[in-house]
Amino acid sequence: MMRSKQFRDRREAGRQLAAKLAAYAESPDVLVLGLPRGGVPVAYEVAVGLGVPLDIILVRKLGVPGERELAMGAIASGGVRLLNPRVIQAFSIPDYIVDEVALEETRVLTRRERLYRGDFPEPVLRGRTLIIVDDGIATGSTMRAALQAVGRQEPKRTIVAVPVIAADTWRSLKSEADEVVCLLAPEDFLSVGSFYSDFPQTTDEEIQFLLDLAWHRASARDEGSTKPRETS
Repeated sequence: MMRSKQFRDRREAGRQLAAKLAAYAESPDVLVLGLPRGGVPVAYEVAVGLGVPLDIILVRKLGVPGERELAMGAIASGGVRLLNPRVIQAFSIPDYIVDEVALEETRVLTRRERLYRGDFPEPVLRGRTLIIVDDGIATGSTMRAALQAVGRQEPKRTIVAVPVIAADTWRSLKSEADEVVCLLAPEDFLSVGSFYSDFPQTTDEEIQFLLDLAWHRASARDEGSTKPRETS
């Protein structure tokens, strides 16, 4: 029987994940994209470990009314909306309820986009290698929405990177991304949180803090690379 707690917290999981992604370290075209909220602390450690920039892509799960942890679909930045017909049919969810949930989540997505990004511009994704990071994946609805959203901007390569993913979702996502990198892909997947000893709700303040650190680090690195080399 596999131990239920594999990671101390999201930051430790991110450092382990960065080690597995070492082939992408210091690559000038690589960009790490974290999925708020829980994916950002993991993504921050991946970006720092690889020495590459960090940004975010906003995705919101469309939870089944009364069963919010169960996804009937997801939305993402850029107007992407994906639905899970099997879940919708299984719970006999009418179209107007789906639309109401999607509208409410769109409002949350828009508010958080403004909150997290502030004055920082959206990154250029075209022609880049994107490492899309979350703290774990159960059904894959939010990650699929993220992949569709970034796919519209024609990246060179898309890599899904997570500490833990349900085995059946891992198998299905391999056909939707160029690469899926994970530390664990258990068949007996219960929940993402069951693999962490410390799994608190990630706050908006924590996300803002980590993004500010990452963006200012990237600015300092860019400025340093443009300074003329001193000669003796």
